[in-house]
Amino acid sequence: MRLPTFRVPVVLALVAALVLSACGNSDTPSAARTAPPGTTTSAVVDPSIQAILDKALPPGGSGTVIAARDGKVVHCAGRGLADRARRIAASCDTVYDIMSMTKSFTAVAIMRLQMTGKLRVSEPIGKYVGPLPADKRIITIHQLLTHTSGLPESLGDDYDPISRRQMIAGAAKSKLVARPGAKFAYSNLGYSLLAAIIEKAAGTDYEHFLAKEILAPAGMTHTGYALPRWNADQVAVEYDEEGLPQGRPLDHRWAADGPYWNLRGNGGLLSTARDMCRFSRALAGYTLLDRDAKAHMFKGYAPIGLPGYDGYSIGYGWVILPGGALATHSGGNGWSYGVSVRGVHSDLTVFWISNQAVRAGKWDLQDIAQPLTLKLVKRLRTR
Repeated sequence: MRLPTFRVPVVLALVAALVLSACGNSDTPSAARTAPPGTTTSAVVDPSIQAILDKALPPGGSGTVIAARDGKVVHCAGRGLADRARRIAASCDTVYDIMSMTKSFTAVAIMRLQMTGKLRVSEPIGKYVGPLPADKRIITIHQLLTHTSGLPESLGDDYDPISRRQMIAGAAKSKLVARPGAKFAYSNLGYSLLAAIIEKAAGTDYEHFLAKEILAPAGMTHTGYALPRWNADQVAVEYDEEGLPQGRPLDHRWAADGPYWNLRGNGGLLSTARDMCRFSRALAGYTLLDRDAKAHMFKGYAPIGLPGYDGYSIGYGWVILPGGALATHSGGNGWSYGVSVRGVHSDLTVFWISNQAVRAGKWDLQDIAQPLTLKLVKRLRTR
């Protein structure tokens, strides 16, 4: 089973926006073993950042790291192999499942719809998903965005073949874990409902809306579910804790137009480090959201409420650190793991991702995420 992941320790890292040109391909060559056709093999390597990675990351691991400051990519390179059987090296152009980091895109989509007057986050969700039982009629779009709806974490496995209609019906019948608005309770189901709301308000399907309203304006050409013309060799194979291949995300059970509705909107988008950089750059300016929308997105609303994390709160698709200057989201599915973090008011970026999250009895990337990312952030700040 693909495990939905929300691990708060990774929020002690920072990602900010990059200039679009800095997310391009004008880097220095790397020593990729094999590169799939149609991709670049360039990398930018900062020796001091590489030294941090060499010390922190376990031997045998694989993935990609990008770090940038003040509109310039300081480091962007792969590590290890995206496909071990075929000896295809991980690179800045490797496509990964970004997992729960998908939620940040869903939140931006909602805010774009609010900017054009097609919905309001204060509205009850029943306006868009249909009649609901009494205990769920007061749930608002805002509460879905902030994981305060009281809905359960999920309805089942990510790859269960359920339709939008079945997902909505399952949400309506589900048992609330808390009274709506009462507290933070992480819910993948809530973000699938947001994807359904996007479709209703926009009059088009979720991925087409993302492609037109977010991905194209941000210059993101290698992000999506089914719309990009994926070169399968460019997509990372995921590995379990024993190092056994679990296939590429596209190998798993999906509908013709993307994942089924236990995953759609809350996870499963595919992207590259370069495209995640472009997304961050677009959020830094006003390409995607105006000043008011960004203020709402990066405001801390509800406390996370976990021991040792006083002052941490949830925004729209992001976790907001104390002081409100930093925002982040992680993603994990039991095989892969990654972190996307951004500075709300500063131009500093770190995004890293791996296609093997755990090696049984040896290492778990979630355990080293906090110190690793903090070191990368500190290094960027002092360059």
